[in-house]
Amino acid sequence: VQLQASGGGSVQPGGSLRLSCTGSGLTLDYYAVGWFRQAPEKEREWVSYINSGDGTTNYPYSVKGRFTISGNNAKNTVYLQMNSLKPEDTASYYCAARKGYSGSYYWDDYDYWGPGTQVTVSS
Repeated sequence: VQLQASGGGSVQPGGSLRLSCTGSGLTLDYYAVGWFRQAPEKEREWVSYINSGDGTTNYPYSVKGRFTISGNNAKNTVYLQMNSLKPEDTASYYCAARKGYSGSYYWDDYDYWGPGTQVTVSS
């Protein structure tokens, strides 16, 4: 089982990026998928999750209205569309998959994790 996050890069403030989380060895539609981020010398932060099946989503206040998580079952991929990016969004972004219906705010509640993709927001 592997998760692979991709789509990171450098962008100016106000710009957009779309991250992808692709699964192999597991069908993401049967898992809740979460995104987390960690900046240097900061604690890991939950960014969003999407529940399995009905696709219910949840976001913290820091990204609500700017980030959108969605899934494409045919591609076994979950996306994180990030708009209106700010310098404080700079971090490595990680996706994680949790068996069952509901996502979680907590990294350790997930069953599989992928390597991060770097997002840098700077002028």
